[in-house]
Amino acid sequence: MELVVLQSQRRLLVRQKLTLPVNRYEVHVEEHDGSEGEVVAFAEEKPLTFREQVTLYTDASRDRVLAAFRARKANEPGIGYDVVDENDRPIGYFRKGAGPALRATWHFQQPGLPTFTGRERNVAVSLLRRSGVLSGRLPYHFDFSVGAHIGFSVERRRGLHGRYRVRIDDHRLDRRLVIAVAVALDALQ
Repeated sequence: MELVVLQSQRRLLVRQKLTLPVNRYEVHVEEHDGSEGEVVAFAEEKPLTFREQVTLYTDASRDRVLAAFRARKANEPGIGYDVVDENDRPIGYFRKGAGPALRATWHFQQPGLPTFTGRERNVAVSLLRRSGVLSGRLPYHFDFSVGAHIGFSVERRRGLHGRYRVRIDDHRLDRRLVIAVAVALDALQ
């Protein structure tokens, strides 16, 4: 899919495919009926390197890079992740919020825009998930916003494997950056 067409998409579906020894992520356009449409991104976990760098390809052939995100400091994944395009030019940055909180928090920055803060919508689910109780089966919902303005949301659906619906409300957001954050929520959460 051409970047200009990808940038016009408002709903995406992310699916984690568990295949030993790697994890794969496929990102699809969400069709009007809620089904998976065209693949727009593909990522594959390389053993022992996922927290340091992830390359997003346009599809499973891995012929064309869409974007990549990498930890700012190796061996310190909590520090934050830079997102770059296929030519290694910066697109944005995201990081997990620090410190104890009732809800998990992430921060998302795109040049020229204010910082969006992503918080879990449900405090009870956040506490259960982070305590380890049924953590892999609980759905969750992150809203990334600036004040009352929601830029995008990522909703984990119920089930054993990671399946997510991404809704993008702010047309200014780079979809490659949004996709990187959606994959990271599953991989790094």
